[in-house]
Parts: sequence; structure tokens; C-alpha cells
Amino acid sequence: MFLEKMLQSQGFGARKHCQQLIKNGAVQIHGETKTNPKEKVNLQDLSFHVYGEEFLYREKVYIALNKPKGYECSHQATHHFSVFELFDDVLYQRGIQCVGRLDQDTTGLLLLTDDGQFLQALTHPKKHVAKVYQMYTADPVTDAQISQLEQGVELRNETGSFAATDVQRLAENHLQMTIHQGVYHQVKRMLAAVGNKVDQLHRYQIGALALPELEEGEWIYLTAEQIEQAKYRDVFK
Repeated sequence: MFLEKMLQSQGFGARKHCQQLIKNGAVQIHGETKTNPKEKVNLQDLSFHVYGEEFLYREKVYIALNKPKGYECSHQATHHFSVFELFDDVLYQRGIQCVGRLDQDTTGLLLLTDDGQFLQALTHPKKHVAKVYQMYTADPVTDAQISQLEQGVELRNETGSFAATDVQRLAENHLQMTIHQGVYHQVKRMLAAVGNKVDQLHRYQIGALALPELEEGEWIYLTAEQIEQAKYRDVFK
């Protein structure tokens, strides 16, 4: 691949901008300054520097973010911060997208990628990828409410019944449950349907991928193993 095209694929801007970076002597590979935009580069395990900062070539990026409260999963946030403000311009210009959404007041595991097939694999309604949520509720969780959640509840303006699996009462007002769909405000609406209210909501797991040990607002690149874990559907079977 031409050096200019490699830089463009990694989010360093339009082709002309990448050409200028190279001509300005900003790009180094193996300690050697590159000045020819048309030089062919080997992408295998490629490490390069731009203005002294090291980057690894990644054909696609897969990111796990511990989403903080007060951030919207939108490029054009209206009332709060955008989660994309948590990433540098290079990643942003790769066109990363959220894999599903979390409400602005929901924290926890959020995946982002520039791989359209991966995004589709996790968000298509027929895939039923498991998502584990933990929440604090306004009122104590009763056995009857747990039973209702497991049997399924109807949600206004939605077709069919929505049931949770692996429903666990962690404490009197602390609940964990797994859902396999992803309709608008689903967890909050399900709790409302059984006569309770979610005060705090946190997504702990997607597929078999649990939230890595990250502070709120921190993120990591996923490994190949973690990418596959995120696709698992029948986690608790």
C-alpha cells in the first residue's frame, strides 16, 4: 500500500493532507523519515511515527469504552457531551461508530468500531446478542417483579413480549439482568412495566465480554479474543 493511502486509512486526513505530512518530514518508519508519498509500505505489524507520536497500523479498530454519565452516543450531541469527544482526531476521522447506544445517564461498556460488518453482527435484531445490565432501583425489588421480568412484559408501541434472563437480586435495591433485544430505553421500560423505577443503570457485559477494568471515560483497543467474546449470544446456556 502507498504510504499516503496508509496514513489516510488510519485517520490522518484527506489524501492531500497526508501527502503534505510526508513531504514535511513528519512521518517516520523504523526511525527513517519518509518523504515519498508513493512509497510502498509493508502493513504487517507496521509501527510508524507522526510528529514523534507512535502509531500501530490497524486495518479496523475495535474499542471498549467505560462510558461516563452525561455523554450522548451521538456525533451531534444536543444537550450533553458527545462520547466522540473522548477520542483524538485521528480516531474520530476513521469514522468510528457506536455499536448500539447508551442513554446519557447510563454508564458502562460501550463498543465502538469502524468495521461495518462487526457493528451489524452485534446490532441486527436477529442476532440477539446478550447484554448484561446492573441497576439501582427506586424501590426494593420483589420476587414477583423478578418473576414478571423473566416471564416477559409488554412495552407500549412495541410488538411482542420482552423477557429478561439471569435476573439476580444483588441487594434489596440492586438488580442484575440480561436482555437479548435492544429497543429504545428497554431496561428502564421493563422495570417500569413491573412497577419499579431505575435510578442508576450500568451496562456490565456484551456477549461474553465483561467491562474491562477501566475508569469512567477510559478506553482500550480490543484484542482478537475480546472481539469474538462480544459476539457470543447464548452466554448463560
